[in-house]
Amino acid sequence: MRSSLTLVGTLWAFLSLVTAVASSTSYFLPYWLFGSQLGKQVSFSTFRRCNYPVRGEGHSLIMVEECGRYASFSSIPSLAWQMCTVVTGAGCALLLLVALAAVLGCCMEELISRMTGRCMGAAQFVGGLLISSGCALYPLGWNSPEIMQTCGNVSNQFQLGTCRLGWAYYCAGGGAAAAMLICTWLSCFAGRNPKPVMLVESIMRNTKSYAMELDYYLKP
Repeated sequence: MRSSLTLVGTLWAFLSLVTAVASSTSYFLPYWLFGSQLGKQVSFSTFRRCNYPVRGEGHSLIMVEECGRYASFSSIPSLAWQMCTVVTGAGCALLLLVALAAVLGCCMEELISRMTGRCMGAAQFVGGLLISSGCALYPLGWNSPEIMQTCGNVSNQFQLGTCRLGWAYYCAGGGAAAAMLICTWLSCFAGRNPKPVMLVESIMRNTKSYAMELDYYLKP
C-alpha cells in the first residue's frame, strides 16, 4: 500500500491527529475553570458544568454532584461563552476534518499532492486561529453572576477571583497553537510531487475515459 505522503507528511498526519483529538476532547470536557460553591468543587467549560445548586426542602440550596451540558444554548451564562462555544466548535471540526484526510493520505496513493497539503495546512491555521479566538473570548464571561457565585463574588473579566483555570483550557490552547505553528509548517512538505510519468498516465486515462463516453453518446 503506497502512501501519498512523504516521511515529513507522515509526521504531519500524526501530529494533526494528536492536535485535533487534544483540542476536541478538551472542548467537550467541563474542566476549563475550577471554583467552589457551598463547599463543593465546581467546574465549567463553555457549555458544560459539573456540580450545580438546586432548591431542596425548606428552600435551602443543595449541590447536585453531576456533570452535564446547559439545557439550551441561551442558558449558557454569558454571550462571550456562547460565542466561544460556536467559534471553538468550528475550529475543532475543521482540525478533525483535516486530520481525517491526512490519515487517509497515509493509506491512499495520489490523494494528497504538494499543493493539496499546503491548502490543508492553511485550513489547519484557520482552525487553530478559531480555537485560539475562543480561548481569548473565554475570560470575557467571568463577570456573569453564575461564575461570580463560584469565584467568591470577586471575579471579573480577566480576573479569576478565587477560581483557577483548568487543564482542559490549556490543552485546547496548546493544541490550537501546535496546529497553527507546527502542523501548518509541516504541511508544506507533506504531499508528494506527481511524477511526470504518472501525470501523463493520468491524463491519458482520463482522455480515454472521456473518449469512450463521447463515443457512447454519439452512437445512433
